[in-house]
Amino acid sequence: MAVSFDAIRKIALSLANVEESTSYGTPAFKVRGKLIARLRDDIDALVVAADFEQRSELIAADPEIYFITDHYMEFEWVLVRLSRVHPDAMRDLLGMAWKKVTSKKRPVSGRRRALR
Repeated sequence: MAVSFDAIRKIALSLANVEESTSYGTPAFKVRGKLIARLRDDIDALVVAADFEQRSELIAADPEIYFITDHYMEFEWVLVRLSRVHPDAMRDLLGMAWKKVTSKKRPVSGRRRALR
């Protein structure tokens, strides 16, 4: 089941303090200036904030919907295929991203730290 960007907009803007914005020239959603999701229409996907553990679980559960590219490998994001994701899953994903960005226990950087 495909999810339209209008449906994503409706879900995102229903979350507290979310505003529509842009990121790298594409439509995006932010909370107090912090990105929670942005459209990648060139690959029919939404980039959604997710910690590394959440991302791994999502990809393992359904790699037809959730994926990652080399560009995002070191960052806490997951890509979601809009042509395959269910609207209920999108609601959960955006809620997860909102919690990640608004949590007081945020890491200093979204980059994965090297183990020493």
